[in-house]
Amino acid sequence: MIGTLYGLGVGPGDPELITVKAFRRLKESHVIAYPKKRQGSKSYAHKIIDVYVNPAEKEMLGLVFPMTKDPAILNEQWMRTVEKVWEKLQEGKDVAFVTEGDPLLYSTFIHMMKMMHEEHPEVEVQVVPGISSFNGAASRLALPLADGDDHVAIIPATGNRKKMKQALEQHDCVVFIKVAKVMDVMIDVLNELGLAEKASVITKVTSDEEVVWNINELHNVDLEYLTLMVVRK
Repeated sequence: MIGTLYGLGVGPGDPELITVKAFRRLKESHVIAYPKKRQGSKSYAHKIIDVYVNPAEKEMLGLVFPMTKDPAILNEQWMRTVEKVWEKLQEGKDVAFVTEGDPLLYSTFIHMMKMMHEEHPEVEVQVVPGISSFNGAASRLALPLADGDDHVAIIPATGNRKKMKQALEQHDCVVFIKVAKVMDVMIDVLNELGLAEKASVITKVTSDEEVVWNINELHNVDLEYLTLMVVRK
């Protein structure tokens, strides 16, 4: 009998924000799969579930995901990763793949699920939704993301000034993720539109490493990857 692959959203950082269902799947699954950093340190998702999982009682499967844009290398490495999970599933073991936030929103699990369906369509895949970082940010800031007929957008930040400006002009609230590497560009756009005072920036929201930044302090600052910006007009 083939095991089931679960995509578990474990929330934005605070272990208490994991859902009851995700907690149950963690306890019931034979294998816990998680993104693994090449240098051996724990991934963010792994840290979140630390309080719930005893490695001595579970089979921990660390998966290294390719950090390249070369299609050939990407496909080859992804195939290896999927096959590692398949090896456990064909042994009849249920595999819980943990991801910060939600498994179907800008998550590595999306590609895992897609390739598993393609290569091993007989595998049952179930997804347990999780609280995303933008939900955590709204709560932390006591800031409504949308009310009434407001329009809200979740957008990966890029260095394309025109597109970032359009996003701000066309929506009442914008959550920019992956903003760390283009923070200087974003600050310039905000200043151009007179919206700097409407912006909030948070790193690793709800976790014990959380930092809420003052927008005026962020020029030329080397920010963590898990940093987002909320702009509420």
